Amino acid sequence: MKFLSIFFTILTTASVSSAKLIDGTVGYVNNEAILESDLLDLKMKSDKQGAIFDMLLGEYSVGQLKTERKAQIEYLINEKLLDSEIKRLGLSVTQEAAEAELSGIASQQGMTKSEFLERIKAQGMVISEYQGFLKTQIERNRLISQEVISKIQVSEEEIMSAYLLLYPQRKVGTYEYSLAHIFFSPRKGGADAAKERAESVLAKLKSGESFETMAEQNSEDPNFSAGGLLGTFKSGEFQKEMEDAVKDKQAGDFSGIVSSRTGFHILKILTKKMSVDSHYEKEKDKISLSLKEKAYKRFFLSWLKQRKDDGVVVINHP
Repeated sequence: MKFLSIFFTILTTASVSSAKLIDGTVGYVNNEAILESDLLDLKMKSDKQGAIFDMLLGEYSVGQLKTERKAQIEYLINEKLLDSEIKRLGLSVTQEAAEAELSGIASQQGMTKSEFLERIKAQGMVISEYQGFLKTQIERNRLISQEVISKIQVSEEEIMSAYLLLYPQRKVGTYEYSLAHIFFSPRKGGADAAKERAESVLAKLKSGESFETMAEQNSEDPNFSAGGLLGTFKSGEFQKEMEDAVKDKQAGDFSGIVSSRTGFHILKILTKKMSVDSHYEKEKDKISLSLKEKAYKRFFLSWLKQRKDDGVVVINHP
């Protein structure tokens, strides 16, 4: 999953039972011990590129992780909270699954599994440690995907707002209207008489008369179509007076009297639908992913804090 790969390059920390190094116990997280040897291992790991999961640092930096005991303890608490959740939710993976993942990685690199393992050895890594890292990575990816990423929702309104900030000169979409009209021509007795006829018909429409019947009986459109059909138009494609009269109305509504350069109209909105801009459709998924990535840190830290509040964390202060 591309989204997950952005966040997780986590090296494993081998589990050490509390029976080992009793005198070196720093504290416990849900009955799992944090040992002095864990702090030493973490110091060494902090020098290796990609070995630290930044989200577990809390308020600290990688630089502080190398020298400050509080930063090291904070990181290990968070790390063990993750591992504790993996056990609780039954997200542990078998070694066979890790081996299958290893074979897949080798294939992506255009190598056999044996060739890939030789490269790992050539880089000074112990094979068993790399296999352990891979197993831990799969488990943590599963956990974060299930418990955090799947909960991040981005609404259509948020995507539209972000799009308009990126492209302020564009529109997300435009409305498309299918319209009918009843037309009153000033050529028949002048403008005042035409408007009076329009007002009379409008009053009948308001009292419940059928628009189609009124159009059949009263429209003076020389190109009259059944029901007074006028045509289909997108915003900006028809006379401004007409668009202003219908833009706030819904399908089935009719307008008041609209004056145009040719005469007077009463419009009916047959259909109204949003026609989405093709550029917005093209950018939509990319923007959604970006918003999710920005929300990820906030969601993850909130989730981690909840795990800490719900768990048992005991630190032995010197």
